[in-house]
Amino acid sequence: MKSVLVSDKVHPLLIEGLEYMGMMVVYKPKMPYEEVKKVIRDYNGIIINSKVICDRSFLEENRHLEFIGRLGSGLDIVDLPVAKALNIEVIRSPEGNANAVAEHAIGMLLCLINNIARATQEVSQLYWNREANRGIELEGRTLGIYGFGYTGSAIAKKLQSWNINLISYDKYRTDITQEAPYVNEVSLEEMITTSDILSIHLPLTEETKEIINDDLLRRCKPGTIIINTSRGPILKTRDLLDHLKTGHIAGACLDVLENEKMDHLSTEQRHVYSELLAMDQVIATPHVAGWTQESLVKIAEHLLLKISRFYSQ
Repeated sequence: MKSVLVSDKVHPLLIEGLEYMGMMVVYKPKMPYEEVKKVIRDYNGIIINSKVICDRSFLEENRHLEFIGRLGSGLDIVDLPVAKALNIEVIRSPEGNANAVAEHAIGMLLCLINNIARATQEVSQLYWNREANRGIELEGRTLGIYGFGYTGSAIAKKLQSWNINLISYDKYRTDITQEAPYVNEVSLEEMITTSDILSIHLPLTEETKEIINDDLLRRCKPGTIIINTSRGPILKTRDLLDHLKTGHIAGACLDVLENEKMDHLSTEQRHVYSELLAMDQVIATPHVAGWTQESLVKIAEHLLLKISRFYSQ
């Protein structure tokens, strides 16, 4: 009998589905990482979210492991070359939360450009200032989508009828317009220099780490708004803060940060965050863009289907 360790919270349908496939499932969503490392050698599969880092040492010590099921999309916590060398299948479910992330990104953007967070705080203090909270409209503006995967394409699909100029660049795709005729496929430079809003949808790799940095931000159109719902280390926070201070970057919607462990910030990070997160032109949420009741179900459904296909090959 195959055995699977579920190391993070999942919808019950995933557990029920794995058991229906004849697997023994151990559900330990609160198991500390160090304990997971000790017991995983007894399992054929593991379901992870973000706390379990499947690096070389983790993988090489677990020769019985046949698959890793990633709840969601990011694979930066898995050493893919080592997993491949050891014949460990890595299965993810980016389809499950793409819609949630797309809705959240648009929601953050609307909140920012209409001063909703600031206005709510002011009204709660019985301060009624309409003119200071006059917003701007998206109609007629250019939105650049950096990375046209599941989430980038979901955002484009939602905004196609908003009378927005949708453009996109993806280094590894040349069929964007074919898939989405309402999106113009452009060069990286054209996207950076012409976008009023730049939405980032890239995986975290050595290639993309700090790819949104001072050099790129300098080339942005003055007044650009940055949205990052992908991974925090893709964006160099210090550089973003500097450009927000000058006004060259008009605002930022951030669901992710370089370091999300708020009790383990360096002195520099604490200083940067305190300035950045106090700005009216910044909307920030705690990595919850893909964190909906519906995505919990859809992620489980997609992952279960792919695991089933893996074992039926």
